[in-house]
Amino acid sequence: MNDVQKTKGANKKSLPLFFSVAFKVISIIVIISCILLYLTFTFEEVPPILNRGIQPATFPKALLILIIVLSLVVYFLSIKKPWQIDKNLPSAFYITLASFVIFLVVGVILDFFLGISILSILVSYFWGERRIFYLFLVAIIFPTIVFIFFETILGLRFPGGIITNLYYN
Repeated sequence: MNDVQKTKGANKKSLPLFFSVAFKVISIIVIISCILLYLTFTFEEVPPILNRGIQPATFPKALLILIIVLSLVVYFLSIKKPWQIDKNLPSAFYITLASFVIFLVVGVILDFFLGISILSILVSYFWGERRIFYLFLVAIIFPTIVFIFFETILGLRFPGGIITNLYYN
């Protein structure tokens, strides 16, 4: 029986690419992103007098297109180097999830800018960066880039807090 399966191409290594786990995962991500991208075309446009930056539908469209493109890149990279399926996730994954909870608490209670800084430090540290200089560099540069992007390009203000109130006042 095993000889028949091998001759008929039934072993898993000879299955077509569309049966692979990577293809299934990326397909789900791309299909959901395409559906959401289609829904963004139903958003109403804001009159120019009320628009303080880009149109409200532009940012989700750009973000969804970026998700689709990056998903396809991951899929094509997985063809060259197949995914390894691990039963146990690394502890850094769970620490990253906890970091998002800390970010939420700090961002709502103290300051959004400070929350992004703490999240940047924690994620960088627990995924392997141990050099203090680079941790502080990430904690300053990344939130600043996010702040500039939202403030200038999108025309949105950060929520008030300890650091952002210093800037806005």
